[in-house]
Amino acid sequence: MGSVREEEIVKSVFGSPLKHSPDFHGPLKRRSCTDILCLFLFLAFIGGWIFVATYAYRHGDPQKLIYPTDSRGLRCGVDEEVKDKRYLFFFDLTECAKPAVLATGCPTPQVCVKECPKEDFAASYYLATNRDLQGLKNKLICKYDVDVSRITSFAQVKQHVDNKECAAWYMNSSSLSIAPGKLDPSTNKTLAGRCIPSFFIKAGQEMVELTINGQRYDKDNIQSSVIKEATLELVKAQEVGEMLLQDLAGSWHVILLGLLEAMLLCLVYIVIMRFLAEPMIWLSLIGSMILMSFCIYFCYDRYTYLSAVPNTSLPDPTLGDIFTGNFQAYLAVKDTWLVLGIIAAVVLVIVLLITLFLRNRLRIAIALIREASKAVGSTMSSLFFPVVPWLLQILVLSFGLSVMVYLASTGTPVNRVKGMDLDKSCQCQNPKLYHNQFNCEKESFKRDCHDANSGGECLTASCAFHSYGKDAIITWFHTYNIVGLFWGLFFVSAFGEMVLAGTFATWYWTFKKENVPFYTVTSAFFRTIRYHMGTLAFGSLIITICRIIRMILEWIDHKLKKYPNNGFARGILCCCKCCFWCLEKFLRFLNRNAYIMCAVHGKNFCNSARDAFFLLMRNVVRVVVLDKVTDFLLFLGKLLIVSAMFAQWFCIMSGKLPFAIEHIPTLNYYMVPVFVITIGSYFIASVFFNVYAIAVDTLFLCFLEDSERNDGTAEKPYFMSAKLLRILSKKNKLDKLD
Repeated sequence: MGSVREEEIVKSVFGSPLKHSPDFHGPLKRRSCTDILCLFLFLAFIGGWIFVATYAYRHGDPQKLIYPTDSRGLRCGVDEEVKDKRYLFFFDLTECAKPAVLATGCPTPQVCVKECPKEDFAASYYLATNRDLQGLKNKLICKYDVDVSRITSFAQVKQHVDNKECAAWYMNSSSLSIAPGKLDPSTNKTLAGRCIPSFFIKAGQEMVELTINGQRYDKDNIQSSVIKEATLELVKAQEVGEMLLQDLAGSWHVILLGLLEAMLLCLVYIVIMRFLAEPMIWLSLIGSMILMSFCIYFCYDRYTYLSAVPNTSLPDPTLGDIFTGNFQAYLAVKDTWLVLGIIAAVVLVIVLLITLFLRNRLRIAIALIREASKAVGSTMSSLFFPVVPWLLQILVLSFGLSVMVYLASTGTPVNRVKGMDLDKSCQCQNPKLYHNQFNCEKESFKRDCHDANSGGECLTASCAFHSYGKDAIITWFHTYNIVGLFWGLFFVSAFGEMVLAGTFATWYWTFKKENVPFYTVTSAFFRTIRYHMGTLAFGSLIITICRIIRMILEWIDHKLKKYPNNGFARGILCCCKCCFWCLEKFLRFLNRNAYIMCAVHGKNFCNSARDAFFLLMRNVVRVVVLDKVTDFLLFLGKLLIVSAMFAQWFCIMSGKLPFAIEHIPTLNYYMVPVFVITIGSYFIASVFFNVYAIAVDTLFLCFLEDSERNDGTAEKPYFMSAKLLRILSKKNKLDKLD
């Protein structure tokens, strides 16, 4: 009695089960265009996006962002006045060793130079000894309006230095180490065109002698220690970046071979799954449990051993350790093994619970995966179709990013007051106009402000170039471009899902699978373009709106971090972020099933989403369990391929396989190709297994509809496979239909 009542409630809320239709045999051939208004809206938005791009390309100049800019707003190596001066030189780099520099800019004078200094220099040494005036003049780096050739005395040099018109000191900025133990002193090595001292990164390098006030100091004293704090990590990152580029150039053939191997491995895995899906999945489950058990035991053993060793602490991570594969320091820490043991235990518990309590659901999930393997194997072109949306996504991403760069480079130069808080002797006629970080005009500043002692220009304070100002419309253009970027990416992703859904639905609803049309993918492709572009625009717009709201919440959260005591607002915001994350996940799940229903029945987005939702809710128990179980099983397959690729190439590149040593290229970091191959293998596996995931979702929805429409009689035969029929204890009553 209770079950009858429950069925009535389900019918009243989620509708009655689907009725048998003798004319229904899969994706409808005769259908009409859906969600036309959304398609027009999307096309109008694309037209506006093209207008924004045209404006950006016409008024923007990416060279403003690429090339360094001096205190006068001139681009080194680009603008006519400094065409032959490619590098930016800082008068006093210690002024850049402040966190505020990222927002305010470095307050020290900056000029373009032909080449960065190749030696250490301190004007105080020459001024203290009063010798070699010509040698001193040859070493001076001054502002553009200072004519060094007209200097005739040490007093003039001192005046220029004291007035911040010439640099008082600088360091060697041209000897970056290229590889361990090797130097290239003949080439200027700069940080993005900026002259930065680079001697700090050379392990074991001799003490650098910097002369200040007539005395000698090593690199750990006075100015050099401050510069080390300001530039060490940046220069180290540049050196590592150069080595990485060298390694990528020297190992491209190895990387290409590894990625081809990953592709072949995915194809072999799919072929094997077609015939041995059930044994392979059970073997993966049991093997993962055995592996996790061994990992837990080994981690516990290492943790117990290291707990007895005193003074074990996590070392500071470095880029070098990551790329050289030097993990020994980390493996000597007990906390590392504790974390690994906990992760292994959690994975073991999850796999064990799934295996013990969901045995029957596992059998259905495995059968669905086996069916998906057959579907993919019967339409092999579906494996390579994801290349099309992938290329389209790259095109959309490239277009959006290029518009973003050009928009960021529009505007006119903005000058701001810098160093006013440091220069107490600088006096201005109207102090309110010349506070630190206030916008200013260079001529007005030079006219209104002067040094109280000398009457000349202010020593430290200046009106210097800060950035390129933006009109209010540029902010709106940026917003428009970001919305277009997300909408375009989600639209292309939805297009790929609907084409594949139409392909696999055609396979399922073909009673005799050997009669599946040869051009199934092509038919689904053109059918989607012909009838359902508006539906794709509608669904992708919903996800775009949700994603934009999440971005706004992230921006608000970033702003609230400045107010650490506002815990209540942070808590509310965290709840909102969590809710919208869950909402986006649900919408993406619902959208995919709506695309499947649209590909089969040709209805608009709202009707397809409603039909899919009601169908899933009428079978909610199967949905919740099977969807997550199949996702987990597919994840195990992906993890197996990626882990195998990492283990193989790690052994090869680290020289653990003797027969491969002579074929290994000489590299700075042998882990570079290993990481690239591993990451590339993950993306390749994701492409292949995403096809699998769409196949499983499509077949599952078709399976639910098949279960409601048909009963196995001669008039209403099931379209599902004989294996799936046996698992569900169902059968077609005529042998010829089995």
